[in-house]
Amino acid sequence: MKEQASPKYIDIFAGCGGLSLGLYNAGWKGMFAIEKSKHAFETLKYNLIDKKNHFDWPDWLETKEHDINEILSNHEDELKKLAGTVDLVAGGPPCQGFSIAGKRNKDDERNKLVDSYVHFIELIKPKMLFFENVKGFTCGFKDDNGVIGEPYSNKVVSQLQEIGYNIEHRIIDFSEFGIPQRRKRFIIVGMLENNSTGFFEDAYKLKDKFLLDKGLEYKVTLKEAISDLKTSHGEVPSPDSNGFKNGVYGKAESAYQKYLKEGCEKIVPDSHRFARHKQETIEKFQYILDNCEKNKNIGEETKKLYNLKKSCTILLDGDSQCPTLTTLPDDYVHYCEPRILTVREYARIQSFNDWFEFKSKYTTGGKNRVKDVPRYSQLGNAIPPLFVEHLGSVLRNYISN
Repeated sequence: MKEQASPKYIDIFAGCGGLSLGLYNAGWKGMFAIEKSKHAFETLKYNLIDKKNHFDWPDWLETKEHDINEILSNHEDELKKLAGTVDLVAGGPPCQGFSIAGKRNKDDERNKLVDSYVHFIELIKPKMLFFENVKGFTCGFKDDNGVIGEPYSNKVVSQLQEIGYNIEHRIIDFSEFGIPQRRKRFIIVGMLENNSTGFFEDAYKLKDKFLLDKGLEYKVTLKEAISDLKTSHGEVPSPDSNGFKNGVYGKAESAYQKYLKEGCEKIVPDSHRFARHKQETIEKFQYILDNCEKNKNIGEETKKLYNLKKSCTILLDGDSQCPTLTTLPDDYVHYCEPRILTVREYARIQSFNDWFEFKSKYTTGGKNRVKDVPRYSQLGNAIPPLFVEHLGSVLRNYISN
C-alpha cells in the first residue's frame, strides 16, 4: 500500500518556529516560512531548515528573513502559481496592537498585517487555513467618543468567508491542552471545500487520546514543567555567554519533562543561562517569595518598599499553571528561587522540545537591554508547539476525509 504523502503548508509570521515545530512533529512538510525578524528567523532556520531539512524551500525565495508585504509585492506571480497545491497556510500576525495585556493601539501599524494575511490567503487559495491571535483581537477599539467599534475578528472572518472559506473560530485556553500556561488565544480554522463546522469539537474530543498516547496529562503544573531546571541541580559556566552561569539538568520528575527531553543529547540545557542578579535584587525576590501571593501581581506595599515602578511583577505558583508569558522575563519571579526565569524555562512552559535551540542574543545591550531581549521575545510571541501538533493531527484527518 502506497504511503500517503505528508501534507504541505506555508508558515507566515513564523516567528522562531513554534507553529512549524508543532506541524513538523505532526508529520507535515513545510514549503517555506515568512518571518521579518532576523533574530527569530535565525532560530527557525537553525532548527528546522539546517538540522531537520523540514522545508522544501522554493528557488525563487532566498532562505532568509522576509517582510510579508515585500513578498506579496515582489513575488505575486510565484505565489499565484502555488494556488491549489498548498494544503494549509498558517500564521498569526503580530498581536501587540490588540493585546489587552499591553497598550492597545488601534493605530499600531502592525495591525495592518492582518490584511496582508488575508491577501496572502487570497493568492494561494490553500485547502485549509489557520489563524491565531490574542484574545483582545475579538474586542473592538474605542473611538474618541468612547464608542466601541467592530472587532477585527469580525472583519477577518467576513473577508475569509468572501474568499470562499468555511470558517470556525473560538477562543482557546492552551492550559486545557497539556500546556502548563493559561494562555488564551483567538483561533480561526477555515476550509475551502470541506465544512469546518465541528472542528473545535473534534479537537477537544481527541485531545485526551492525543496526550495519553504521549504519556501526558491534560493539566500540567509549572513545577511539573521546570522543576528539573532549578539552580539547586548545579551550575556550570555558560557555553554561550562569558561570565554567566548555566544550569544543568536534574532528574526528570514528570512525564512532561521526560517527553520534552526526548531526542536531546545535551548534558547542559540550551539557553539555560541564569541572570546575574545583584545581591539587592536577590534579597528583593526572596522577600517576594516569602511574603507575596502567588500568581498575582505583587501588592502596592511591596512595590513601595522596594520603590518598584514596574506595573507588573508576578510571583509564580509551582502548583498551578503559569500565567501568559510575556516577552519581558522580569515580569515574573521563579516559584521557589529568588530569580527570573531562564530562556529554557520559557521554552518548557511553551512546550518546545529540549533539542530545539534558541539563537541570537539574550539581550541587545545598552539602554534597551531590559526591554530588547531577543531570545525571550521569540518565546513570548510563540504559539505552543504541543498544541499545534494536536491541531495538526486533527487537520490531517480532515485532509484524509
